[in-house]
Amino acid sequence: MKAVLCKTWGDPTTLEFADVRRPELKPGEVRVAVHAAGVNFADTLIIAGKYQERPPFPFSPGLEAAGTVIETASGVSGCKPGDRVMAVTMWGAYTEELVVPETSVVVIPDAMDLKTAAGFAVAYGTSHLGLVRRGQLKAGETLLVHGAAGGVGLTAVEIGKALGATVIATAGSPEKLKIALEHGADHGVDYSKEDIRARVRALTGGKGADVIYDPVGGDAFDASLRSVNWEGRILVVGFASGRIPQAPCNYILVKNCAVIAVLWGAHARRNPEAMQASFAELFRWYGEGRLHPLISRTMPLERAAEALALMMQRKIAGKVVLTTGRG
Repeated sequence: MKAVLCKTWGDPTTLEFADVRRPELKPGEVRVAVHAAGVNFADTLIIAGKYQERPPFPFSPGLEAAGTVIETASGVSGCKPGDRVMAVTMWGAYTEELVVPETSVVVIPDAMDLKTAAGFAVAYGTSHLGLVRRGQLKAGETLLVHGAAGGVGLTAVEIGKALGATVIATAGSPEKLKIALEHGADHGVDYSKEDIRARVRALTGGKGADVIYDPVGGDAFDASLRSVNWEGRILVVGFASGRIPQAPCNYILVKNCAVIAVLWGAHARRNPEAMQASFAELFRWYGEGRLHPLISRTMPLERAAEALALMMQRKIAGKVVLTTGRG
């Protein structure tokens, strides 16, 4: 079978598209014929050796995929051959076949196509964990979402609205803000022209945002500390800007606020039952038409390096999905 391979730490140009052996199936595992795989910012970190874990060479990047179950090992009861599923893994999804534990596989609704499913798990799972479990966002509160047209930020906009919040979206261009507004944001802030703190205070009557969702880091996080309400919650999701910020504790103390980590992959591995429950609610919202996943571009698997380069350049709204040509 074919797979995208990382054989040395580096940028996307170091990746290879090559033949590999089919992985063996062990008890409790599921073999999935991959139809599509989602592209995530974390994939750019793992091939550079900058992720939380460093897999042994050679490995295939890719956190998520969707496809059809073609084989199950002993001990598997939650899915069967023929089921349409999405699969979550730390790496390995950029391939034509994927073997994962049963706990990493979720059967998808009939109404969801496989390309949509391939880009659903990480982005929506992260935002659901962040806003529901970690941020405890309540109806009537104000949610500020940075990078609101990106793959993760856009899902936070939709989930924030599903939870009954007023959503303020930030982005770096009118075009990106338009996308966030079309997906439910109540207000937009173009940080290339506007001061985030001043706009948020104006929109909230001087109070600030109750919950701030930040997958960007850098200057966005600095602005968050000045834009958060008393006893607000700042959710640290990632650092797409490239700069890992430092938090002056006097700001945290004066605002009596909380800075909370959102590490969805580790949470999913430690608590797979909670992950399944999270997806059950997300699938219900999807079926009700409250979530509208944006797949802005699909590319064949062999062009994974190009897709990752676009991700690093922050030129993508919504998600990019790689396809294997199945189906």
